[in-house]
Amino acid sequence: MAHGGGASLQFLGAAGGVTGSKFLFSHGDEQVLIDCGLFQGLKELRLKNWAPVPLDLARLHAVILTHAHIDHSGYLPRIVFKGYKGPVFATPATCDLLHVMLPDAAHLQEEEARYANRKGYSKHAPALPLYTVEDANRSLKLLRPTRVGEAVEVAKGVFADFRRVGHILGASCARLSFEVNGRKRTFLDSGDLGRYDRPILKDPEPVKGADWLLIESTYGNRMHPKESEAELRNVIRETAAQRGCLLIPAFAIGRTQELVYTIRKMEDEGEIPSIPVHIDSPMGIEATEIYSRHTEEHDFEMARLTNHERNPIRSRHMIVDRTPEESKSINNLKGPLIIISASGMATGGRVLHHLKHRLPKPDTTVLLAGYQAEGTRGRLLQDGAKEIKMLGEMVPVRARIKTIDGFSAHADQAEILRWLGYFDKAPRKTYIVHGEQAGAAALAEAIRERLKWPVEIAKFNQKVALG
Repeated sequence: MAHGGGASLQFLGAAGGVTGSKFLFSHGDEQVLIDCGLFQGLKELRLKNWAPVPLDLARLHAVILTHAHIDHSGYLPRIVFKGYKGPVFATPATCDLLHVMLPDAAHLQEEEARYANRKGYSKHAPALPLYTVEDANRSLKLLRPTRVGEAVEVAKGVFADFRRVGHILGASCARLSFEVNGRKRTFLDSGDLGRYDRPILKDPEPVKGADWLLIESTYGNRMHPKESEAELRNVIRETAAQRGCLLIPAFAIGRTQELVYTIRKMEDEGEIPSIPVHIDSPMGIEATEIYSRHTEEHDFEMARLTNHERNPIRSRHMIVDRTPEESKSINNLKGPLIIISASGMATGGRVLHHLKHRLPKPDTTVLLAGYQAEGTRGRLLQDGAKEIKMLGEMVPVRARIKTIDGFSAHADQAEILRWLGYFDKAPRKTYIVHGEQAGAAALAEAIRERLKWPVEIAKFNQKVALG
């Protein structure tokens, strides 16, 4: 392959929606896939996971993962099942989290298929998992931990490097450097941008620029409220006073750790009474240990507390529920108590059993502490559903449903623009990805207006030349 060969990019996911991130970069005859995510949410989206793999695996040279969330990494075992054997580049912390997340995602696939077969509610007989734990373990063998700032050759004449973006532990943007017609070019995928001045992790690092940019737009039309901590404090106080149950569906990675950190801080400052906090997510428990271990990612306050031999991600009455039996026994507990359990949009995992048990009870408060994608049970609850289908049956909703947006790990519009403000010149083209229509359109408008950059909203399956 001559370095003068053309380069192109195809949007195979997270274009016109927020899940299934997959961006296929071609340079001459070789291809690199940036992110390899599962579609989640609406059934029509989830069915795309079962479509034929949209890649020529013989030409695919490398996979680069910006972070460990399943909508960015969870399709990897599927392409490994179909025959991919090449390297997968990610930061060391992302690699550690993937050792927890991919086998867990596979286990959920297998469980769902087993449960559907047992209850007979699948249209397919027998229901099959998208991939198995064995496929996930084979994927993990392909991981190549790559330090932030280190350039690696991912295809002939194509180099990749990472910069921290503060979204979750290990999260980064990915930059590709290559030549087209003898000219040096760069392409940058923002990954999921994190927030500034948040606990635990360092702020997003500035990036000076790129010829082509993909920017996420999950919260492209919104600003995060400043009073989220006060809202959490009030909900916990109410729960304690009413001796109720506060059930928080929370992503095992990122959200769980930030919630526990905040509860611990409010206890330290005497703002809330200490009540039992159950972390009912094996992955959340393991992820918390990984968070504590990766000190290179910690911000100043997290490092300062750790140096005082405190565990900043542990509340006073924190109970970790590792086994299914421990999880089930929570059903017998009377309040006041807090249950933090995955998944964050109530699409699967242990939280479903807690919701099934607690949603019919008026002394339950369900707190949605982050973005709820269309088609998820979390979004249905947020939109006021009076009953909800769960584990094959309809469950009445008598619990109070509350939403706090400020705990999102995604940058809001102002934070995205702040990050883009560090570019020393406009990219030749900026493509808006990873957002629902309103978020993508509002961010495109803000970039045109404030930065005067050429910008376009990416479309699913669209292919663009980088020349």
